[in-house]
Amino acid sequence: MTQSRMLREEFGEALVDFGKMYTNLVVLDADISSSLKTGAFTKKYQERHFNFGVAEQNMLMAAAGIATTGLIPLACTYATFASMRACEQIRSMICYPKLNVKIITTHGGIETGWDGPTHQATEDIAMMRSIPNMTLVGPADATAVRPLLQQAIELDGPVYFRMGRNPVAVIYDSNQQFTIGKAVTLQEGGDVLLVAAGNMVASAINVVQKLKQQGLKCGLIDMHTIKPLDEETLVDAAGHVDLVVSLEDHNVIGGLGGAVAECLAEKLPKPLLRIGVPDTFTESGSPRELYEKYGMDTETIIERIKTSLQN
Repeated sequence: MTQSRMLREEFGEALVDFGKMYTNLVVLDADISSSLKTGAFTKKYQERHFNFGVAEQNMLMAAAGIATTGLIPLACTYATFASMRACEQIRSMICYPKLNVKIITTHGGIETGWDGPTHQATEDIAMMRSIPNMTLVGPADATAVRPLLQQAIELDGPVYFRMGRNPVAVIYDSNQQFTIGKAVTLQEGGDVLLVAAGNMVASAINVVQKLKQQGLKCGLIDMHTIKPLDEETLVDAAGHVDLVVSLEDHNVIGGLGGAVAECLAEKLPKPLLRIGVPDTFTESGSPRELYEKYGMDTETIIERIKTSLQN
């Protein structure tokens, strides 16, 4: 991991290419084109871009209608606004009829930082995961954005595509293969299994490396698709370790940790440590300060894992 890149920058560049590949692709914005980096698409395909202003509910309703015509709408906004302000529209008007709408979000989790809890989406995965017919994807780095986005576009049905705000270390090379619904095993281990999603995959890599120096062998899975969860890979890997640890920039209730807990409870009971945002409203601050405050920084994660293994 030698460089960092914003996922939304890669998204913006990929849009231009996909606009040429898929002539029925249209982009919808809610007055944050600069944040979602859709400007290049707009310049090239002005007639296929629609800005709804600060009206996310209207945007999602329009996306539902557009999808019925055979076009593929990508509705772009912040994760907190899509999941909460437009939840009813997503549930009843998009997922219920299983319309082909792609909900593209940024600013997921407390790494959004200074914008505070109104803009830090820490409940969106739990909300979207509970809606039938929804596919939920969270790429770990910029390299993963393009292939997963293309598969999301080609998938018939609603997709919630979650990205963060800040640059993330580039994990994968361009040859890495991604498949929606199939996790990527980054490391096999015999003591602990880390299951991470989104920007926490980079953090998990650091944890694995430091624990290895302390004599603990850790496995690591990038669970880029949270729904449908790759239960086969999870159960197989969990069967070889003493402890499973989920890592996510999201409330520990209902997100990746909840999905992992449900799977293991039914198929392979195993000690589980859920690391993420505790069940609380968070504060405004730098991402580093917030991660330290809520026990999501590398050193605290290591200590929590070692403590869990001793208990």
